[in-house]
Amino acid sequence: MNAKSTSKTSAAKSPASKAKASPAAASASASAMANAGPLHLLKLCVGAESIEDLTDWIAERLADKAARGLPVEHGHITRMVPTRTDELLGGGSLYWVIKGEILCRQRLVDIRPFVDGEGIRRCTLVLDPQVVRVAPRPHRPFQGWRYLKDADVAADLDAAGKGAAGLPAEMERELRSLGLL
Repeated sequence: MNAKSTSKTSAAKSPASKAKASPAAASASASAMANAGPLHLLKLCVGAESIEDLTDWIAERLADKAARGLPVEHGHITRMVPTRTDELLGGGSLYWVIKGEILCRQRLVDIRPFVDGEGIRRCTLVLDPQVVRVAPRPHRPFQGWRYLKDADVAADLDAAGKGAAGLPAEMERELRSLGLL
């Protein structure tokens, strides 16, 4: 390799030769992120067969806490601690996947990291106990939780104008599979 080709290669890889984003472009990018809306979490609701199972479980847990004189708040413990807490707590919700469908959500109130007795980092996702039904959307199983952009969330059933909120879960699922909901 001759000296000319070596200097061209070095110049192409040097930091000084790389283009930097202008302050205006950086500001536009930050503005777009700020206007994107809140960030949400998506999680499997393991053990629940329906939204009613989830709401019953929440009511039992809250009643148990009240009976034991503990603070009456609903929390879900997860091993992974979200890093984007400001975006999540700026109006985000936890969307629940039940039996292969995103069916409901709970507003995120707080995220409290802690280390358990075995030295493992975990966190409590403090949730509003009110469960809001959303327009069902199929979703495959996954482990842990996933971030969900505001643009990708299922609409609340009231906002979507769908009147299936009072139906039993199995009937609602069957009517959806027939294309009637």
